[in-house]
Amino acid sequence: PLGTPANNLFIGVSIIIIGSGVGFFALYSNKLDNFNIRPEIKEDASLVTDGIYRYIRHPMYTAVLIIMFGFVILYPEKFVIISYFLLIITLLLKLRYEESLWKSKSSEYKEYMQTTKCLIPFVL
Repeated sequence: PLGTPANNLFIGVSIIIIGSGVGFFALYSNKLDNFNIRPEIKEDASLVTDGIYRYIRHPMYTAVLIIMFGFVILYPEKFVIISYFLLIITLLLKLRYEESLWKSKSSEYKEYMQTTKCLIPFVL
């Protein structure tokens, strides 16, 4: 929200930096080969299972959620909190769709799902 003073500046900015680090690590692990903002799978896409992808299947979604949580901490206004929950719902729907595409394309992805978590390493 424009003009709203930030709260918990150190904590909020720290969370944003951590989320940015997760995002950069995901881009580095992916080597930008498969990166696509849309949930479609490129024709020549290959499954990435190293780097951060060894632990979570959707690190870019995790990065976005962490970064935006930092903004919720900075600006804990009703509008920001509601927007964050809408973002969670949107990314979960996008994630499920993307996973259905990968499962139909690759039996390797089904095995990969058995060894990794979706968004949070060792948890979810």
